[in-house]
Amino acid sequence: MHPIRLRRLTPAIAWVAILSSPLPTFSQTASKGPPSGSEPAVALRDGQHDFDFKIGTWATHIRKLQKPLSGSSTWIDFNGTVAVRKVWDGRAALEEIAADGPSGRFEGLTLFLYNASAHQWSLNFANSDEGTFSQPCIGSFHDGRGEFIDQETYQGRAILVRIIWSDITPTSHRFEQSFSDNEGKTWEPNFTAMLTRAPDSAVSLNFRTAEMTREDHDFDWQLGRWRLETSRLEHPLKEGGKWIPLTGTVDVERVWGGRANLAEIHLDGASSHLEFLSLRLYNPNAHQWSLNFASSGDATLSTPMVGEFKNGRGEFYDHEVVGDRSVFVRFVFDGLTSGETRDEQAFSSDGGKTWKVNWINKQARVPSH
Repeated sequence: MHPIRLRRLTPAIAWVAILSSPLPTFSQTASKGPPSGSEPAVALRDGQHDFDFKIGTWATHIRKLQKPLSGSSTWIDFNGTVAVRKVWDGRAALEEIAADGPSGRFEGLTLFLYNASAHQWSLNFANSDEGTFSQPCIGSFHDGRGEFIDQETYQGRAILVRIIWSDITPTSHRFEQSFSDNEGKTWEPNFTAMLTRAPDSAVSLNFRTAEMTREDHDFDWQLGRWRLETSRLEHPLKEGGKWIPLTGTVDVERVWGGRANLAEIHLDGASSHLEFLSLRLYNPNAHQWSLNFASSGDATLSTPMVGEFKNGRGEFYDHEVVGDRSVFVRFVFDGLTSGETRDEQAFSSDGGKTWKVNWINKQARVPSH
C-alpha cells in the first residue's frame, strides 16, 4: 500500500537481458556444493509464504500525513477495502486497494514478487491516477515482522523509504510507511493502515469503471487462455543464429477494475522450462500502457515497455543495454482476432533505423467450457 507516489528509478535487471541469454540446461540449473575447503553457506529461511497472512479481503482504516518531511501534523483519514490473492503458483501476490476520504478516492495496486535466490520480496506499487509502478521496496520478514526499504527522490531530495508490516494475527495486521532524510537515523511515519479481515462476499472494491476510456479495453481481446508456439533467436545481436522452439500457454485476466491485466506465461523447450509474469498497466494521463515483465528466475520487474494501440496494432518500446551494446527494444501485437494472434519482439542497435526480430509468439485461443 505505497500511497505517496515517488519517482521511479530503473530496475537493475532487464527483461531483454533474460531473453538474450542462452536457455539454461539442466546441468546449469543444478545446485552445486561449496568449493573444497570453504565454509558451508548458512541456509537462509524460505520466505515464500511470508505474505500468506494477507490473502483474502480486508476492511481498512488509513491515515495519511498531508505533507511529509515538512513538520506537518495534519493527517487525512480514509476508509476502504483491500483484496489480496496469490498468483504465479504462490511466488507472487496481487493486492487491489480502494478507499475514500475527504480529499477524494484512492485506488492502488501492489504486486508482491518473491525472489527465491535472494530470499527476499519486492513490493511494486501503482496508483490509478498514474498507472505506473514506483521504485520497488525490497526486504523480508523476521520474527513475524516485515521490513522493506528503498532509496528514492522526494521533492528533489534523496530519501530512504521504509515499509513495515506488524501486529499480524489471523484477523488483523498493521501497515506503516515512513520516510527518512538523514540516512535512516530517524524515521517519520506518513501513511498507516489498520486492516481487519472481512468476508469475501461482504465487501466490494467498486472501482471507478464509469471513468474508463476506450483505451482501458485495448487488451480485452487477449482475456482468457491461449496456446503458445514460440520461436526465440538464441543470439539476437549476432548475424544468423539458431532459432529455438518452445510451446506453452498464457492465461490473461482483467484486474484493478479493468485498468490493468495480468498474464501468466509457461513455456517448455527441449531442455528448459520458462515462466514469466506480465502485468500491463494503463496510464490515463499519457493514454498509454506499460508492460512490466518478471521471470521466475529472479522475480524482479524489468524496465517497462511503454506504448499504445492504433488501428488494431499495439507497439511498445524501451531502451536497454544488452551485453555491452545499447539497443532499442520493440514489442508488437498484430493480427489480432478473437481466435488467433501474433506478437513479436525486435532489437535495434542503430537508433531505430532497422530492426531485427528475435522472439515470435503465435497464439491460438483455448475454448472455454
